[in-house]
Amino acid sequence: MNTKPLMLALALGTLASTSWAQTAPYPNKPIRLVVGFAPGGAADYVARSMSEAFSKALGGQTVIVENKPGNGSSIAADIVAKAAPDGYTMLIGSPSAISVNPALNPKLTYKPSDLMPITKMTTSPLVLAVTPASPIKSVPDLIAAAKKDPGKLNYSTSGNGSAPHLGAALFGLLTGTEMTHVPYRGGSFAITSVMAGETQLTFGTSPSVLPQATAGKLRTLAVSTRERSPLVPDVPGMREAGLPDYNLEFWYGMFLPAGTPPAVSKAVYDAVRTAMEQPSVKAALAREGTEVSLSSSPADFSKFLVEDNKFWVNLVKSANVKVD
Repeated sequence: MNTKPLMLALALGTLASTSWAQTAPYPNKPIRLVVGFAPGGAADYVARSMSEAFSKALGGQTVIVENKPGNGSSIAADIVAKAAPDGYTMLIGSPSAISVNPALNPKLTYKPSDLMPITKMTTSPLVLAVTPASPIKSVPDLIAAAKKDPGKLNYSTSGNGSAPHLGAALFGLLTGTEMTHVPYRGGSFAITSVMAGETQLTFGTSPSVLPQATAGKLRTLAVSTRERSPLVPDVPGMREAGLPDYNLEFWYGMFLPAGTPPAVSKAVYDAVRTAMEQPSVKAALAREGTEVSLSSSPADFSKFLVEDNKFWVNLVKSANVKVD
């Protein structure tokens, strides 16, 4: 029996199958959107606010939001950095994962270069808040209390190296005060600790703080930007609150594993833009004090990160921030 025709047919069939697999349109299976903080925090709120529109922009493919809190979002960053560079695992990252933690911890198991920047997504201020029962009713009150008993006031954050941690560090640097850092595994836990009286204050993210402030469970003292934020118009900026040299805001952005093919990274960039520009997504984020802020291209986002990294690393060094 001549087996050559059969072998040729099998080879052609295999080649055709391989060719189809290589050219199958992206995406053709569910996508993991990894968030480095617990449910209820700002990063989680951003992810869930845009995931449905993001799914539609990707042709209706399922987008699964996965919360992987811990180590100031380094666990999540490590997961994405080590994932296959095929566009099916992506990170909503912040300065914590990209700048702060690499500056704080030389033993990290990933490098920022292991992640491909796609686009900035949002910016927002932090919100300095205490419980309504606190005798601290203003920023000068807080400074006076912190100076009276150095280290006695405890402030909660969403973790070591998080934006709230650095926000408090900047406050201490500019005011010459000392307070004790109590890190939690997410913004919602940090806020709950203040409401429960376990800690006395927080530099929380807007989506974590504002709903509780509206409900009367927290008292806001100031936002972390120098001037009032149009997103949080009822809360004074730091200049008005008595600390004019203080100015800080943070961002969230989309990242893929380094080495992701250009066609896939472009598809993700286009889909993120489409999703974030939806009026419903913008409105949902604005209600929680978060503004949509998109990069004009992945290259533009990369350029932004170079300069932004200098700010955060300088703050880590100047404030002598350590991993607790």
